[in-house]
Amino acid sequence: MTRRALPLLAGLLTLLGTVLGIAAAPASAATSAATSAADDPSPVVLIGTGGLTWTDVSAEKTPALWSFLRDGSSAALSVRSVNTNTCPVDGWLSLSAGDRAAAPGPHGSPDRNTTDPCPAIPTVDSGAVPGWNAYVRAAQAKKFDATPGLLGEHLASNGVCVQAIGPGAGVGAALKSGMVPRYAAFDPDTLTSALASCPVTLVDVGSVRDPKEVAQDETAPTTSRAAQVKAVDNRIQQVLDAAPGGADLVVASLSDAGAQERLRLVAAKGPHYGSGTLRSSSTRQTGLVQAPDLTATLISAAGVDVPRELGGKPLHRVPADSNAESAARERLRALVDYDQASHEVHSLVPPFFNAVVYTQLAIYALVLLVWKRDFGAPETRARLLRIVRRVGVVAATIPAATFLANLLPWWRFPLPMLAVVASVALFVTAMSTIALLGPWGRSLLGPMAAVSVLTMLVLALDVMTGARLQLSSLMGLQPVVGGRYYGMGNTTFALFATATVLLCIAVSDHFVRAGKQMVAAVAVAAIGLGATFVDGAPFWGADGGGPPALLPGLAYLVLTILGIKVTWRRGAIIAGLTAGLFLLVAFLDSLRAPESQSHLGRFFDSILNGGAMDIIVRKGQQNLAILFGNYRLALLVPVALVFVIYVLARPTSWGSRALQRSFDSAPTLRPGLIALLIVLTIGFLINDSGVAIPANGALIAVPLIITVAVETLLDEARPTLETRAARRR
Repeated sequence: MTRRALPLLAGLLTLLGTVLGIAAAPASAATSAATSAADDPSPVVLIGTGGLTWTDVSAEKTPALWSFLRDGSSAALSVRSVNTNTCPVDGWLSLSAGDRAAAPGPHGSPDRNTTDPCPAIPTVDSGAVPGWNAYVRAAQAKKFDATPGLLGEHLASNGVCVQAIGPGAGVGAALKSGMVPRYAAFDPDTLTSALASCPVTLVDVGSVRDPKEVAQDETAPTTSRAAQVKAVDNRIQQVLDAAPGGADLVVASLSDAGAQERLRLVAAKGPHYGSGTLRSSSTRQTGLVQAPDLTATLISAAGVDVPRELGGKPLHRVPADSNAESAARERLRALVDYDQASHEVHSLVPPFFNAVVYTQLAIYALVLLVWKRDFGAPETRARLLRIVRRVGVVAATIPAATFLANLLPWWRFPLPMLAVVASVALFVTAMSTIALLGPWGRSLLGPMAAVSVLTMLVLALDVMTGARLQLSSLMGLQPVVGGRYYGMGNTTFALFATATVLLCIAVSDHFVRAGKQMVAAVAVAAIGLGATFVDGAPFWGADGGGPPALLPGLAYLVLTILGIKVTWRRGAIIAGLTAGLFLLVAFLDSLRAPESQSHLGRFFDSILNGGAMDIIVRKGQQNLAILFGNYRLALLVPVALVFVIYVLARPTSWGSRALQRSFDSAPTLRPGLIALLIVLTIGFLINDSGVAIPANGALIAVPLIITVAVETLLDEARPTLETRAARRR
């Protein structure tokens, strides 16, 4: 290896040092300071219901639930199971498995549509759950590594008695065989003795089914939603009145009210849950937890170690200042915001992406027309080129603006679509103004650098401060779907990685044109490694598939700047180092305390226990389903990739001569775009839902590539325009 490759080697060693530092990172302050029931086990009663959201809760209409909100700790609950909507039986099965599980669909199929009626919850008969084996087969078919019966089996094997009251509770407390050792029907007259018989008790108080939302073939309830909510609240009060002293009580809405998926509610009160908000290290979001956390909480409350394979973590309390009615109303407002934002944005995402895809295709068509033909006088063509340049900058700022829009409570407005569009437009205007009117605005790569810096800052600062802007944003994390609650998902990584490479191009170009290739290579390594650390660090981005895609592209750009040819051998070395670093990060993360682990550490554990292949297969199936199930993404991905590959492979063809002139003016532009292509292609291949990576990367890359090419044409046209203007004078 030549001396010019030393910066690359030093950069990799620097990355290795930062990775080693990750393992020593302490748990978050919020988690370490929280009170845990595992430290002082006491009886726990889980009151399970379904179909309730925090919008149903008030002091007047639901006094029992209001007492949980006022005197206990509360959170919004993501109940997403295997299917789009979670049926009551699915919620109890997921509680039993501690992971995503669901009853089979019609004719025993593991898949079920939102139009299919919800299967009924079976009532325990002769000490067993009827049809249990069908639930087990359905769980195995979906490859979520869910084991129905894990909760009951794990507690029983550790000598902990579990009592089930009501049909759903019987499903939740069943052993892996489907047997339910202790079961009773819900009877207010016997609740007091039943609740005192075991340290862990599950109670089914019934679910709310919205008559307007249930499937056509499902028997609709004969009472209104409001009447059902009141009846459930009355049964919750009966459990409260009968609960033994010193017990922790947790009420959770485990399922949806019909075809519509929403965030639900969970609250707890008792010795370990005073006034405050619930938090779990699995979501890292105060006030937002997921259904598997309930399984972990019950196990932890019984004084039993939580199995490492569980995706959920025990719930902790983040204390509030008081339990005053006003403080309870403030907490309710925050919880309703979680629900409303996630609900409103979920329906807005498809039309938003449709508009983005079609706008991108329209931009491609406009660019081809401008490059292909001369439109009238040079002044007319110059005006068109300036319009195209501005449109490109504006289009490239939209992704970051969708995150900034969550700084404003747009979901509270009567017309959420109009409100979110106005919020995005506000930040697009601000960012575009900075990119176009700053001192860098007239330079070749200036707007590209400005947009890239702004995008990186927005995304990096967000993940470093808890990823709150990403939650329920148009291009961010969707808590109602429940795939990820923190760090960088595929969409965020695509935007962040694209902005990183484009910034590296702009910065390195400045130094290379000044004859400072070594400085340019070091600058790229510094920017790239910093971005990789933010993306991959378990306590920030926690992105397992990002660094293996980002590092090879950056390494290619560094080597090219230094004049080192990337051979197959060197490519293999880069790939091996990247894979090794990924496994090292995952291994070190797996050594951290379970409550501090990210999904990287859990994936490494799955390699050791044999579950990794199921994860890989499931993620591959998701990728194919998205690619072939969303024709718009399927259209944008090949069009965008072909567009970029074409102009890179044939820079002197009629459609890309302007870009070739840009390559001549900016020597690192072409190798930088090849590096970006490497990043997006690897990201597409190795990530679940990876089809979103090149599609979303193109949202920034292609408009900014266009602005560079257009600026080159404008630079060439300026002498002619100035001469014509002088003649007219």
